[in-house]
Amino acid sequence: QVQLVESGGGLVQAGGSLRLSCAASGFVFRVYTMGWYRQATGKQRELVASITSDGSTNYADSVKGRFTISRDNAKSTGYLQMNSLKPEDTAVYSCNLVLGIRNYWGKGTLVTVSS
Repeated sequence: QVQLVESGGGLVQAGGSLRLSCAASGFVFRVYTMGWYRQATGKQRELVASITSDGSTNYADSVKGRFTISRDNAKSTGYLQMNSLKPEDTAVYSCNLVLGIRNYWGKGTLVTVSS
């Protein structure tokens, strides 16, 4: 069955770094576009970064220069390297894999950035 499992969240001080991972199984990971989304308390979910099957990336303006999205197709795993974290980055981060009408979500991992 399809499964996406995020890991790597936690509590970090402002200016610190975290690396999130999204381990996928049950489908052909390499052909999907992967995205990392986040939702802070009381706010709408927003796209943080995405990477296509051919490696093209896109970032929200708020994270450009600080976050890096990547993927290891051999491991069916995607990553989000987050540097220079700010308190406003605090949110639940979820990975998403999409291909046409196929759309899969993980349960999310909480990132808390203290000031």
